[in-house]
Amino acid sequence: MQLWVGLGNPGPQYAMHRHNIGFMALDAIAEVHSFGPVKKQFQGWTREGHVGSAKILLLKPGTYMNESGRSIRAATDFYKLAPEEVTVFHDELDLPPFKVKVKVGGGTAGHNGLRSAGQHIGPDFRRVRIGIGHPGHKDRVTGYVLGNYAKAELEDLTDLLGALAAEAPWLAEGNDARFMSDVALRLQRDA
Repeated sequence: MQLWVGLGNPGPQYAMHRHNIGFMALDAIAEVHSFGPVKKQFQGWTREGHVGSAKILLLKPGTYMNESGRSIRAATDFYKLAPEEVTVFHDELDLPPFKVKVKVGGGTAGHNGLRSAGQHIGPDFRRVRIGIGHPGHKDRVTGYVLGNYAKAELEDLTDLLGALAAEAPWLAEGNDARFMSDVALRLQRDA
């Protein structure tokens, strides 16, 4: 089994924030791949299913971003999963909007959800970095990250979430390069 975690903040007031793109990605994957019903466990919400032939547990921590590592740790302890079996979907200021990169390990770039995950399971998990762009000045980051997607961005957001879900079997197989390539190609076609 693999654990796929979406980072975000719980509650309807945060649903469309850029910071919640991890939650949105998991919802799209669950929908496209017909995952089972939502369960309340591991201080969050889970759904079980398959992406391709891989069994996947989706986890949306209910602990708020800066404590999400507690929820991740509870799930990894229960299923006895190594950090290498964990994939975290999160917003990334250092990538242009709607660009996707995958990497294993690395720093946190000031992302509180990644920092919390690293504190609880170590840094060696896979990250699906979903670009949200940078507002231009560090003083504007908090408001930008905790702001809703603009109406003009919603079509691109929908295309991105569809591409992530459609190409998720490559991620489940561990073919990160093919996943990134096929998501990018799908977004070029949709543009």
